[in-house]
Amino acid sequence: MVVILYNVRSLHNVGSIFRTADAAGCEKIYLCGITPAPVDVFGKPRPQLTKVSLGAEKYVEWEKVKSASRLIDKLKKDKYKIFAVEQSKKSIPYSNIKRSSNLRVGRLVLVLGNEIKGLPAPILKRADKILEIPMKGEKESLNVAVAFGIVIFHLNLVK
Repeated sequence: MVVILYNVRSLHNVGSIFRTADAAGCEKIYLCGITPAPVDVFGKPRPQLTKVSLGAEKYVEWEKVKSASRLIDKLKKDKYKIFAVEQSKKSIPYSNIKRSSNLRVGRLVLVLGNEIKGLPAPILKRADKILEIPMKGEKESLNVAVAFGIVIFHLNLVK
């Protein structure tokens, strides 16, 4: 499974996603837009990120990429299924993805977006499915790293 982080701004969120991605067995994380890399432009580790990741960035392959749209188009050509995590008129509950979906987890991309703005329309249009986590409380969303953890472990069960 591959992860794309698009304009996720918080070093803590990115670190947490690395740690969870390692636990879930993700093969690679693409960091797009303003999403910070585990190291700065001088190659030095970012302490706020590595404090949360506990070194997972050393075990999960990652790459900084300029254009998320071009990356998604390339992955689609390589026969990956693209799942975006976002609240949208076209979204379905993440739990609707079942074992009977003929889903091969190894050929799956999970795309997550900015903590405030989420994912833009051009990214959502490229997704094969838009997944959301139904909210039962008063708040309308979860932290991006928490949402990632919920969805990634559900998808790991779909084999």
